[in-house]
Amino acid sequence: MLQRSALIVITIVLLFAGCGHTDDQPYDILITGGLVVDGTGAPGISADVAITADSIVAVGQLSGARAATVIDAAGLTVSPGFIDIHSHSDYALLTDGNAESKIRQGVTTEILGESASAGPRRAAERNDGSNGTTPDWETLGGYFDRLLASGISVNIGSYVGSMQIRRYVMGNEYRAATPEEIKQMQALAVAAMQDGALGIASALLGSPLTTEELIAMCSAVAPYKGIYATHIRDEGGKIFESLDEAFRIGREAGVPVDVLHLKIAERKLWGRMNDVLARFEQARANGLRVTANMYPYIAGQNNLVSLIPPWAQDGGRKAMLNRLRDPKIRIKLRQALYGSVPVPGWYNHYTSSAGWESMLLVNTRAERNKNLIGLRMNEVIALRSGKEPSDVLYDLLLEENGSVPTIYFLMTEEDVRTAMQSPLVSFGSDGTAVKPEGVLGRGKPHPRWYGTFPRVLGKYVREEGVISLETAIHKMTWMNAEKIGLRNRGIIRKGMAADICIFDAGRIIDRATFTDPHQYSEGVEYVLVNGKVVLEHGRHTGLRPGQVLRGSGYSRE
Repeated sequence: MLQRSALIVITIVLLFAGCGHTDDQPYDILITGGLVVDGTGAPGISADVAITADSIVAVGQLSGARAATVIDAAGLTVSPGFIDIHSHSDYALLTDGNAESKIRQGVTTEILGESASAGPRRAAERNDGSNGTTPDWETLGGYFDRLLASGISVNIGSYVGSMQIRRYVMGNEYRAATPEEIKQMQALAVAAMQDGALGIASALLGSPLTTEELIAMCSAVAPYKGIYATHIRDEGGKIFESLDEAFRIGREAGVPVDVLHLKIAERKLWGRMNDVLARFEQARANGLRVTANMYPYIAGQNNLVSLIPPWAQDGGRKAMLNRLRDPKIRIKLRQALYGSVPVPGWYNHYTSSAGWESMLLVNTRAERNKNLIGLRMNEVIALRSGKEPSDVLYDLLLEENGSVPTIYFLMTEEDVRTAMQSPLVSFGSDGTAVKPEGVLGRGKPHPRWYGTFPRVLGKYVREEGVISLETAIHKMTWMNAEKIGLRNRGIIRKGMAADICIFDAGRIIDRATFTDPHQYSEGVEYVLVNGKVVLEHGRHTGLRPGQVLRGSGYSRE
């Protein structure tokens, strides 16, 4: 990473380069009178920004310049478009490419593919779609083609998911891979990098993936400058051991590591975020490039199925549901859940940290359970009086075909603020592009889907002063671009792609709540993606100029 001071000097020198302009060559778009916060962390300055086609062509005092479109940004902040480095919009963008909840936050790029990426897929998986989509591709490159054919308002990039690769090779078996299977995994990882993947991503909570399998996959992408992005194996009582595993993978594979949604999800460890960050500093001192990202909330989202240990999920969903029907197996599951029987490689921080009251149900499939949306699990248990709480859990999973999206309240504000202030931690939503209407408006998703970036700028910058405006924008833009190798995004500078967010720093705020999440954020006035105005006066224009941003390993024309 460039040293901040050197980058600021470079920015000041280059910011006004390219101010030369002749009146007989008007720009396509001219943004005038705004406070330009360029993404490097440098102080904001008053400047104009000129765009031709999909690129920034001049930044500086451009009085007298002509343009086909002039955007008056007086009183507004002009920043690079936000790069959501941790997004789950893989299939939602096929349902609606407008990406409403992200665009209205100022997001211009989404990075997809955590663990279960859109490819590779076997032909048998083609019927396994989401939100009404039917996959008709088998490779990550095929997914990219499908996405571009339907049109998207945001740019996207994608990791290849480690679990997606494992399932392609091994199905749903929960055993260690053989040497031959590991070779197949490596070949699939290389193919995905050649399709344009940015690296390997994992989600290890309850995962059968072994450290050795992950090292092998990451080693395969290292020559293509891929990174390893990971939801570490445990964010609670074993967070330090889990960080050590992630750092070992990066060190032995020779790849950078970015820890997804950094948090401490264990009450006994609350207040120790500085100790967690010290592990990062130690790893960096030893020559490993390690960073993290986070979302600005004290709750995360997962699924009630995360309370089921890996051995009970061996063989896939159908096999797991059959086990949940067996009274004898339920006894073993209950013992594992409450901690009386140790389960190797599995630690349930969800129940150890807070209990049933920490779990908020956000969606159900069965019509009979729609009344449960928005309730805590302790309330659901009370409604089904007379039943042992774990039996309510297992019954509900059976009724919902093994999946109940759930928000878990597991963190503390102190740790959130401490992580936010670290120069090693950027921002990502861990959310999905949705909208209040139609199939994407179902249930009560985590409010981060609608509010992550405006929440940082409104609550933590303007209202509480936890970090500065320039630092926050750096963590949303250039810092994320640099992690994943996007060299022409994330800075407002001549020659960079014209992805731009224009917002009212005095008004920007999130409106989504845990009880009423389907509310757009406020304060973002304009969003430009590749030089096209996608949001104008806070309203989506319907344009879909988004591109696929492929990694340096891309070799398939």
